[in-house]
Amino acid sequence: MKEEEKIMRKIVLSVMVAAFSLALASNSFAKKGKYKEGSAGSGSITGTVSFKGTPMAPIIEDLTKGKNVEFCSTHPDAKDGKRARVKVAVSGGKLKDAVVFIEEIKTGKPWGELGTFSFDFEKCDIKQKMAAIRKPSKAQKKAKAGALKIVNQDPEILHNPHGYQIKGAKRSTLFNKPLPSQGDVADVTKNISRMKPKGGSHFFLQCDQHNFMEADARIVWNPYYSISGADGSFKIDGIPAGKYKVTAWQPYVGESTQEVTVGDGAVKADFTLTAK
Repeated sequence: MKEEEKIMRKIVLSVMVAAFSLALASNSFAKKGKYKEGSAGSGSITGTVSFKGTPMAPIIEDLTKGKNVEFCSTHPDAKDGKRARVKVAVSGGKLKDAVVFIEEIKTGKPWGELGTFSFDFEKCDIKQKMAAIRKPSKAQKKAKAGALKIVNQDPEILHNPHGYQIKGAKRSTLFNKPLPSQGDVADVTKNISRMKPKGGSHFFLQCDQHNFMEADARIVWNPYYSISGADGSFKIDGIPAGKYKVTAWQPYVGESTQEVTVGDGAVKADFTLTAK
């Protein structure tokens, strides 16, 4: 009887060890599922992003009701103390500043400078309206620099960049940094290290001193993305052969996803986003 109990105990112990090993393997696989830098492929995706419907009308800002009226009115687009703020830029049916990206890819080209960005606060405006940013790399985290920075280009004007990660109606503050003088730089690499995949994919930047100063970015988790130009065109290169889900996204219009098979050379994929 005692011998049978020993055998049963050995069997139970073996099952427990196997289950524990399987759990470790599962966790290891989950970690390995994150993007790994490797070698670039020879494939690419090119195309255009079109817009269907009536685009959002520009928001007319009355600069005379805000701060630094005289200086802010020197913006080249300002007229009679007013300036149009365009959140959806469409020309000839083509959508500018849509981010086109591969949803998931295990490995491929190195990140390089992709996903790093600098916003310029200039003439009471944010010069770059759309970007793609990433969670800082290990090297950037260690240096606490290099992933994302904001520069004040305006003389004797206080700006206060406020960055958010957005998911639906929820905004989570990532940073809020005063830039009191021309040439001041806020490197917010440490702050955006808190970005999480479940926290949303929309990054929003605004000046707390001049709330009409706005910019957006898509939070990306691999370097396979492109931002459409004024003619709606985009190109994503260095893609390994395979089948991928590719999405075109614009925060104030929406998104569209399609499956694209990539081999050697270029494959064409066009997207159409429809007005909400």
